[in-house]
Amino acid sequence: MNKLLAALVLVFLTLLASTAFAEQTGAPIQLAQAAQTAPAPAEVPAKIDTGDTAWVLTSSALVLLMTPGLALFYGGMVRRKNVLGTIMHSFVAMGIITIQWVLFGYSLSFGPDIGHFIGNLDWVGLKSVGFEPNADYGPTVPHQAYMIFQMMFAIITPALISGAIAERFKFSTYLVFMTLWAFLVYDPLAHWVWGTGGWLKEMGALDFAGGLVVHISSGVSALACALVLGRRKGYQVEIMAPHNLTLTLLGACLLWFGWFGFNAGSAVASGALATSAFVVTHIATGTAAMSWMFTEWIHRGKPTALGAASGAVAGLVAITPASGFIGPLPALLLGIFAGAICYGACSLKPRFGYDDSLDVVGVHGIGGTLGALFTGFFASKLINAAGGDGLFFGNAGQVGIQALSVVSAWVYSFLVTFIILKVLDATMGLRVSEEDESTGLDLTQHGEVGYTFEA
Repeated sequence: MNKLLAALVLVFLTLLASTAFAEQTGAPIQLAQAAQTAPAPAEVPAKIDTGDTAWVLTSSALVLLMTPGLALFYGGMVRRKNVLGTIMHSFVAMGIITIQWVLFGYSLSFGPDIGHFIGNLDWVGLKSVGFEPNADYGPTVPHQAYMIFQMMFAIITPALISGAIAERFKFSTYLVFMTLWAFLVYDPLAHWVWGTGGWLKEMGALDFAGGLVVHISSGVSALACALVLGRRKGYQVEIMAPHNLTLTLLGACLLWFGWFGFNAGSAVASGALATSAFVVTHIATGTAAMSWMFTEWIHRGKPTALGAASGAVAGLVAITPASGFIGPLPALLLGIFAGAICYGACSLKPRFGYDDSLDVVGVHGIGGTLGALFTGFFASKLINAAGGDGLFFGNAGQVGIQALSVVSAWVYSFLVTFIILKVLDATMGLRVSEEDESTGLDLTQHGEVGYTFEA
C-alpha cells in the first residue's frame, strides 16, 4: 500500500509539472512580442545602490553560514569517532581559503584576463579592489562587496569535496590539498565561467550561481579523491551508519536557508532577478526532497530522514546553475528529476566499488551536471535578459554550449585533482594509518573527542 501511494504521488507530481510546463511554454511568445515594442532603457552611470549593497552583504553572510551547515550535515553522517575531524574539514576552509582568496585567489579568478584562461595578478592582495563599483562585477555595489560575496563560494567548494575523503584522510595533507586545489582548479574554472574574458563565458555558457564552478568541480574532484584514496577500512563489510542524523537534518536546513543567498545573491542586486532566483530555488528544493523521499520509499520500502535531507541538497545543487534563467514550473520539473536521478546515482555507488563516503559525487557531481544541462533546454531571456534562450525557447545551440561546458569542467577538474593527489601521496601521504583509522580521526588527528559521556 505504501509503495502504491508513493507511486501515485510521484505520477501526480510528474503530470502536474508536465501540464504546467505546457502552459508555461505558450506564454513567452506573447511576452516577447510585448517586449519588442518597449523602449530601450537609457544607460545609467555606475553608482552605488544601498539596497543592492545590503542584499549582497546579507547574501555573503548567508553563503558563509552554508559552510558550518555543511559541517553539521557531513558531521552527522560519519561515525562518532570521526565527527570532529569531519567538521574541521569545513571549518578550516573558512580560514585557509580566506587567506588564499585575499592574497591571490580573487585576482586569479576575476582579475584582468590572460588568454581567456586565468586572471592576472593586478589585484593581488586586493590591490585596486576598493569601494567603487566595478562595471563588470556589480555596477551598483562596492567592488569589495562583490569580492567578499565570491569569497564565500570559494570557501565552501573545497569543503564539499571533504565528504568523499571522510574518516581516512590525513589532516595535514588535507590543508595542503585544499590550498593547491583552490589555486589549480577553482580559480581557473571561476575565471572561465564568470571572469571577464573567460572562454566559457565568451562562448555563452550559462551558470548563474555555480553548477560548473562549485558543484561539478567539487563532485568530480570528489570522484578522483575516492578513486585515488581507496575505500575505508571495512567498507561494505562493517556497518558504517550515520551516528547523529539530528545534526545532519539541522545542517540540511542551514544549507537550505543559506542557499537563498547563494542563488538569489548572484543577481548582485535586490530586484526582480533576485526574486525569481529565490523563488525557483525553494520550489526545486522542496520538490527534490519529496522526489528523493518517494523514490526511496518505492525502492527500499521506507522514507528516511537522511533521504529527504539528501534530496533537498540535490535540489539545491541542481537549481544552482539554472536559478537565474528559468521560471517556477521548469524549476518544479527540475526538482522531480534531481531527487530521483541523484538518488539513483548514489544507489549505484556500491556497484562501481568506489567509496565516496558522503555521496558527494552522486549529489554534487550528478546534480550539478543535471542542472547545467537542464539550463540549456529551459533558459529564457524573459527571466534574465542578460542570459540566453534554451532549446524550448528557440535556441537549440544552447544545449551544445552547456554540454561542452559540462565536459570541460568534468575533464579539467578530474585530471588536475588526480595529479594533485598523486603528488601529495608521493610526498606527504594521503591516508592515516590503519591503526589511526580504527581509533578514529578525532583522537588521532586532533587529540579530542566530539562527545564526552559521564556516569
